[in-house]
Amino acid sequence: MLPLSSQAQVPEKCVSTVAGLKQLLNDPAFPLHWEETTMDDGKPLMVTISEKSGAASVEFVKRDKGLWADISGQICQAGTDLEIRFTAEQIHFGPAASWILRYLMGSGGKFTLTRLGPKELRVATTGWSGIFVPADS
Repeated sequence: MLPLSSQAQVPEKCVSTVAGLKQLLNDPAFPLHWEETTMDDGKPLMVTISEKSGAASVEFVKRDKGLWADISGQICQAGTDLEIRFTAEQIHFGPAASWILRYLMGSGGKFTLTRLGPKELRVATTGWSGIFVPADS
């Protein structure tokens, strides 16, 4: 007999393709290019979600500075949010990455994506978050 407080666990849904992401969101028009609006240095991060070699890839590029980070991994549903989960082997830092980012994410981690409406997305990780809007590709 199970205790009354136990609940059945809902199986986690994770995808590794753009088509899978759009299906997970039930949004075939979900933008794949986003531009940060909350930066304090006038140089927004550009986020691009794509596929490389059949796996999900999320690239962060700092305008006028270059690659911040390129991540391959799974995109998983976490309640109403999405999580990009990755290991140390699945993140590549570019020249625009600060030592703090390298320290915090160098052994793996996750970015949380929260839709704030059809035209806004919050991207967050330990010690940082930003608001993004769809960008022209």
